[in-house]
Amino acid sequence: MSAAPILPGPVAGGGRLATLGVMGGGQLGRMFVHAAQALGYQTAVLDPDATSPAGRVSDYHVATAYDDEQGLAQLMQRCEAITTEFENVPAGALATLAAQRPVAPGPQAVAVAQDRIAEKAHFAACARAGGVGPAPHAAIVSPADLAAVPDALLPGILKTARLGYDGKGQVRVADRAALATAWAQLGRVPCVLEQHLALRDELSVIVARGADGALVHFPVQRNLHRDGILAVTEVLPGRVSPALAEQAIGATCAIAAQLRYVGVLCVEFFVVDDGSADGALVVNEMAPRPHNSGHYTIDACDVSQFELQVRTLAGLPLPTPRQHSAAIMLNLLGDLWWRDGQPVTPDWAGVLALPGTHLHLYGKHDARPGRKMGHLTITAATAEAAQQTARAAAERLGIAPWR
Repeated sequence: MSAAPILPGPVAGGGRLATLGVMGGGQLGRMFVHAAQALGYQTAVLDPDATSPAGRVSDYHVATAYDDEQGLAQLMQRCEAITTEFENVPAGALATLAAQRPVAPGPQAVAVAQDRIAEKAHFAACARAGGVGPAPHAAIVSPADLAAVPDALLPGILKTARLGYDGKGQVRVADRAALATAWAQLGRVPCVLEQHLALRDELSVIVARGADGALVHFPVQRNLHRDGILAVTEVLPGRVSPALAEQAIGATCAIAAQLRYVGVLCVEFFVVDDGSADGALVVNEMAPRPHNSGHYTIDACDVSQFELQVRTLAGLPLPTPRQHSAAIMLNLLGDLWWRDGQPVTPDWAGVLALPGTHLHLYGKHDARPGRKMGHLTITAATAEAAQQTARAAAERLGIAPWR
């Protein structure tokens, strides 16, 4: 990373505005672009989709493959520094960029997040500092590994080591026969088998870490997933026990620090039933970027996860975020645009008539089941008011209730 901050506005003697780049044109890139532009930067997006959500709002859009040499050269030519909006950007492309420009997060950190085997090893190493380790697991890369799986890991969940997200590349297995079948169905690619655990809850923590080691974090978020996709995030006073919150924040900070991470990082945790009042924490996975569960920060905090992404990339000061409102975030999937096989328009007028509702649609034209089309954040002065409004909004949209 550059030792000097990249300040927004005109570049001294350059006759142009400082420009920040992002690899990836999805909704996370779109919200990064908005945050960067609000601070006074120009932006450039590299994404092969000419109609990508981020590309359509950015000052520049390089419409090439992520590993296209000419595309990468164009991005470097335009930008003072570059980030990424999803973890499956080729680490080699990030390394090419990092040889010429500041890149945050760096290719080494992204490479760890791209490989569940490396990720689990990092979590296990960090447990000595952060106190929270991964679920019992085993790497499976060969038939010998398959045969050597301990009986204690079954029943379990078999996950591909690479390219799995939102529940993709995951198979529940009850016994050894099912495990062998599942590994064959997944193409015998490198996998991780995790022991099935009795879960009480799912939490996440988002931190931002600068090149100078400065580190700030948001409150602990409580999440509900349906079919492997985040459905609801609650950030309400008293929703997570102070002891668990302290543990989760400490573990996330240790994971970021030991990676020498620069940027915004989200770490997801399971709360498992160990017989205690609060339960025990297990670290699940990390995302080297802003995260779906942190979208509420745009409306409920004085600095959003996307502004912190801009600040870490540009080397600007990192203020400690302050949550000023109780918040609930509802993920809006393409299913909402369909009912009984027929296209419908969700009741946006009814939803926006409710107090404290903030609608964010991502500009995607094709509403497909399971596709993330937007999110709705509900803010209120109290947890009770946020819950009441969120449930009313969910009912109007046809979103299933939650506890």
